[in-house]
Amino acid sequence: MSDTVLIILLCAAATYLTRIGGHLIMVRFGQVHHRVEAALAAVPVAILSALVAPSLMAGGVPGVLALGVTALSAMRVSLVISVGLGVAVLLGLRAAGL
Repeated sequence: MSDTVLIILLCAAATYLTRIGGHLIMVRFGQVHHRVEAALAAVPVAILSALVAPSLMAGGVPGVLALGVTALSAMRVSLVISVGLGVAVLLGLRAAGL
């Protein structure tokens, strides 16, 4: 099994366990505060960022630029679109020889 597949599977497991664990704990308290709910929703993105950002930073200029495009576009568009833009920038810069 390649490292990439392993990372994807571990991310999926961490996301699932975080969501189900948070749900099982919070259901005991009744009404969940909106701030707690927002924090729990942000955990999968934080885990993915923690895994992807070091790889991109080690990738040199293309990785840093792709990370910047992803971060800036995430403020305006959905996460899926911003990640797609970042991947497109990374692939384009690598194809250009950078």
